[in-house]
Amino acid sequence: MITLSKNRLNGYLTLGAVLLFLLGCAVYLQANGADPSNPRADFWRMVRSGAPGYTAVSSQGHSVLIHNDGENWREIRNILIIDLSPWILGLTLVAMGLFHLIVGGDKLEEPRSGVMITRYSLGDRLLHWYTALLFIIMAVTGLSLLLGRAGLIPIFGHVAVASYLSIAKLVHNWAGPLFLAGVILEFFAWAGNNIPGKRDFEWFKSMGGMIGSGPRPHTGKINGGEKAWFWLMILFGATVGVTGVILDFPIWGQERFTMQVSHVIHATAAVLFVAASFGHMYMGTLGSEGAFEGMWRGKVDKVWAKQHADLWYEKVAGEE
Repeated sequence: MITLSKNRLNGYLTLGAVLLFLLGCAVYLQANGADPSNPRADFWRMVRSGAPGYTAVSSQGHSVLIHNDGENWREIRNILIIDLSPWILGLTLVAMGLFHLIVGGDKLEEPRSGVMITRYSLGDRLLHWYTALLFIIMAVTGLSLLLGRAGLIPIFGHVAVASYLSIAKLVHNWAGPLFLAGVILEFFAWAGNNIPGKRDFEWFKSMGGMIGSGPRPHTGKINGGEKAWFWLMILFGATVGVTGVILDFPIWGQERFTMQVSHVIHATAAVLFVAASFGHMYMGTLGSEGAFEGMWRGKVDKVWAKQHADLWYEKVAGEE
């Protein structure tokens, strides 16, 4: 017969009580959704839930220890926007290159006449190039800020890129409201000439005669493609402009969530805006022979006018 000393018996009883207590705690924690393998899990869940606490600092958001929305914003920016942006821009350029190789530019069907017709006034051209120059500045600096860490640092190094981006950020922030002002002025100046009509759908069927062998569609002063770009410019310009102002001037009580959503919208619309602008730049240069002269010098050759805007040409010729 085995006998136990009093001290050993007391030790076994104590150990058994401790094990039962720990087992009861584990069952209770499991039943209440806690993770017994990580006793701090519930604490950090509570912290990341955004529950406010006490703080002597009165600034917005300081009563919350961890803002989980910030992590969500970083994932959208760093995974979705940054990873997809180079693909969107690159595929747009590839598509345009293939279009040019297959279709080619829209050349003048007759030799130039030398007779020049005024197409855009000096005010129109100044407004266009004012907005276009600011757009280029905003696109270069904005894409640098968005993609600079991944695209520029491996080439130029941290020091050079850090110096450049600090300047790019200031230029981007100051030029933004000026660009928005240009977009607003263009809307009031040109919206009346860019109302879509039935002829514009005819223009898109053959891309103004660039596709197919049929006759060119009759077109007024502004064709369907130019109207489409105008309204895309207004839409994207207003979107990046308004969200940019919200980000530029956090003085109206904007919450962190408002700033995060504004940034996501701003960056997404800006990338799409740049991609769409490639088409406008192509059609204004390589895509249509003689088109660039109209916005640069204000005048186009009579042959260009008859080929690309026959209804407008007839109206202008009848007034002479």
